Amino acid sequence: MTSLSDLDLRQLEAFSAVISSGSVTAAAKVLQRSQPAVSRLIQDLENAIGYPLFLRNGPRIHPTEQALRLHEYVETALISLQQIRLRANEIWKQEKSPLMIAATPSMSSGLLPAALASLSLSDSVQILSDSAEQTAHAIITGQAELGISSLPLEHQGVQVHWIGQSRCVLALRDDDPLAQQEQVSLADLEARKLITPYNPYRLRRRFEQALRQAKVQPAGVVETNSSVNILACVRAGMGVAILEPVTAYGLPVAGVVLKELDVEIPYYFGVMTPQSRPPRQSVLVLIDALKQTAAEMLPHFACLGPEEHARVMQSLHQD
Repeated sequence: MTSLSDLDLRQLEAFSAVISSGSVTAAAKVLQRSQPAVSRLIQDLENAIGYPLFLRNGPRIHPTEQALRLHEYVETALISLQQIRLRANEIWKQEKSPLMIAATPSMSSGLLPAALASLSLSDSVQILSDSAEQTAHAIITGQAELGISSLPLEHQGVQVHWIGQSRCVLALRDDDPLAQQEQVSLADLEARKLITPYNPYRLRRRFEQALRQAKVQPAGVVETNSSVNILACVRAGMGVAILEPVTAYGLPVAGVVLKELDVEIPYYFGVMTPQSRPPRQSVLVLIDALKQTAAEMLPHFACLGPEEHARVMQSLHQD
């Protein structure tokens, strides 16, 4: 069994650099070391863990399956160490730590940039884009000072500041016959191919419920875990999509038009901070800016108080 003392930070950095750059030569340039020195570090790491990380074919090397699996964890560890270095340097220089924001991909691309651009914050900003579950975890653990995510938001250790409500839209190619209509009926989607979110437990569940109630049977689905991917698939002519409005309006795509549906499929999201510490002034300012940006960007936007969370979740889970 490999001991932690057998692993050298320089070995892990060399391993990560070779994986990322694709060759020992390129990794040596990135690390500002000699090529033989990087090769020795890789060999020492392989000896320490007990299995090969690269397949060698003359001057070319290719990562093994084990190397690709290990790289995910090494990269996470190295990023964490880099954060420690930065925070230690800030403490030494008596600088303010950057404002760390955790947000789902739709929020980090569709809403957050516009809100930040409306302000003149002196703080440095770091944006962590991840799933709704990981966004909540970043707030619960205090890794991030501000979180923006779809519901549910109510967790122990989390303070919800406000909940935004808007309505989902239909995304179509601009040359689709339905693009000429002011409003599209769910019945118009009969036998059409749909681009849908991959996760069946969140927004996709509401889309499917609305289609069942309208007795609409799509011709098939294309699944993806990203709203940006959904828009790209629509633009490519792969189908139509019922889409959450933050990405739809916040990150418009040329060649794609948005249409209201004849039924309301609500979309809820909100803003949270760690309960363990009061938010600093820049966080409070950004919370207000997010609300203002959402009101300007999203049609039919309504801002609900945090006390509405339980009622909203109950309404979402009604069949």
